[in-house]
Amino acid sequence: MFPLADHTQNDDVEIDEQEKREIIEKYDKESNNRYDLGKWVWIVAILGISLTSFHLYTGFSGSYGALIQGAIHLGSALSLIYILYPINRKAKRKPGVPWYDALLSIISLFSYLYVVWHYDRLVSDVLIFGFEPLDLVVSLVAIVLLLEATRRAVGMPIVIIAILALLYGVYGHASWLGVFSHAGFSWTGMSTQLLYSTEAIFGTPIQVSSTFIFLFLFFGVLLVRTNIGQFFNDIAFRLTGRYTGGTAKAAVAASGLQGMVTGSSVANTVGSGSFTIPMMKRAGFKPEFAGAAEATASTGGQLMPPIMGAAAFIMAEYVGIPYNELIVYAIIPAALYFLGAFLGIHFNAKKDGIVGVPKSELPSVASFAKRFDMIIPLVTIIGLLLAGYTPTYAALWGIGAAFAISFLRKDTRLGLLGILQAMEQGARVALPVIAACASAGIIVGIVVFTGLGGVLANGIIQIAGGNFFLVLFLTMIACIILGMGLPTTANYVVTASVAAPAILAFDVPPVAAHMFVFYFGIVADITPPVCLAAYAGAGIARANPMRTGVNAFKLAIAAFIIPYAFVANPVMVLQGDWTLMELATPLLTAIIGMAAVSASLMGYFFANSMFIERIIIFAAGIMAIYPIDVWISLAGVAILVIIAVIQHLRKKKQDQDPTPSTT
Repeated sequence: MFPLADHTQNDDVEIDEQEKREIIEKYDKESNNRYDLGKWVWIVAILGISLTSFHLYTGFSGSYGALIQGAIHLGSALSLIYILYPINRKAKRKPGVPWYDALLSIISLFSYLYVVWHYDRLVSDVLIFGFEPLDLVVSLVAIVLLLEATRRAVGMPIVIIAILALLYGVYGHASWLGVFSHAGFSWTGMSTQLLYSTEAIFGTPIQVSSTFIFLFLFFGVLLVRTNIGQFFNDIAFRLTGRYTGGTAKAAVAASGLQGMVTGSSVANTVGSGSFTIPMMKRAGFKPEFAGAAEATASTGGQLMPPIMGAAAFIMAEYVGIPYNELIVYAIIPAALYFLGAFLGIHFNAKKDGIVGVPKSELPSVASFAKRFDMIIPLVTIIGLLLAGYTPTYAALWGIGAAFAISFLRKDTRLGLLGILQAMEQGARVALPVIAACASAGIIVGIVVFTGLGGVLANGIIQIAGGNFFLVLFLTMIACIILGMGLPTTANYVVTASVAAPAILAFDVPPVAAHMFVFYFGIVADITPPVCLAAYAGAGIARANPMRTGVNAFKLAIAAFIIPYAFVANPVMVLQGDWTLMELATPLLTAIIGMAAVSASLMGYFFANSMFIERIIIFAAGIMAIYPIDVWISLAGVAILVIIAVIQHLRKKKQDQDPTPSTT
């Protein structure tokens, strides 16, 4: 650790562990666990370690069929959720686990293990003899228990959407629904279709979750527990800390690296922000800007290859490409996102005169040399993915590398107890993701069974009058609204089913279309008025939440512009036949335009900008990014050059004559 990290005696900016926990629980439903489990802590440990062991075993030996693998995965997770997540906030503070939650935990486990025990009959005999009465009862009970567990671990919005989907599946034959009507299902017919097929609850999301998402989440836990995550922080501060606004730039880089493996915007904002936000405030950044910078970086971590959050693994399956190809296609959009955040920080720091950290206070090169081996786990995963190995194989080797590296130092050595605790924590971290994937599977199943996806896609196109950019805009709004209530994984699964087809209708490459909905589902966490990551950052910074959200929106402006660019010009996600020159031109104009838009929002370009200058700079930036007509882009760049010259000359004159103007 380096000197800046030791400045913790400032009561107006520091928060204690209790405050951190309260902030996480307020804005992150996924962290709302019981305070005191009592003797049940042993049950949780056994179930958690068993669940992680199961995934490590099937990772090495090969997974079972989709229904068996998914049923063990989901049943164990729901059993843990009912023990860990109380029925409401009031019950959270009571010690132990009430009898009804213990009962629900047991029923959940056995409801899904029923699929395992009766697997052969459910996939073969039912085609001839039909389902038995007990099959129907179990399917209904399993779905109800899944929705209640999801409400507890993830939140109510996704449950409401799932219930609406179920009602549509049963009562969708109503004539007043017009073009949205379908033949309809009975409750029993729909429930058995949802539970005993591989197109709904045990569809692609839960299949991906039960094979390699779990392993990558466990890898993230190991990085934190072995202190490898701190190594990422130190790298970020060494690389960026000495430049203008260095503390905020370093925080963005560090949180982006950590967010890459945690996958939770809110949790990462609080975890990293408890250190970075006070440091940014001490450097001179306003509280609302410091909180926004951390929230922006933590949210963007889910866009950062090679581990882009759980939804990216599902995207690879939906698009039908290997994950190692997807992470290559995602490099340019992710780089532009973080470049946009860096530019916003730079312009804000220049405006407020905030300088970098003295080199003497940054981690030394010698300290990196002593810990250089800590980069091996991440390099292992990246190397294996790029070499074409499966995500499961790469995750297992990454886990092994992190585990081996931990033994090289006494302070990172896990020991038997540490290993068991990490395995339990790995299961805990995965629970909300598992519940979200399964409930999203219900929604996707209904969309597939009823043909709703095609109807909605045609509806969006008709509302937009066939206008391509209006279709993109409506899709963006839908993704952001869903993202305000759904976790990233569920948001992507839903929008990929109901919104992405509208974009695909315009012959957009699947990678670009799915990346579009993926991006806007993620940035909902920093989009006012419901911007949970920004609110969490505001809690750490003791700042106004809405102002923090607005600042986060401005810092992340690239995420609202670049998706339009790569959909209109797919070469930016390396689609189609392209040359380096064909890539360089839109990439360069996008960077210039993005810098201009950021400068406009921050009020500083080459000098403090007047109001009319900010409007012109913003418009010219959009022109520069415009991906279809290169002449419009060049006109935008020309306008920016003129404004830059004007501001440079004005600033030079002000520096020579610092007397304030009386006008």
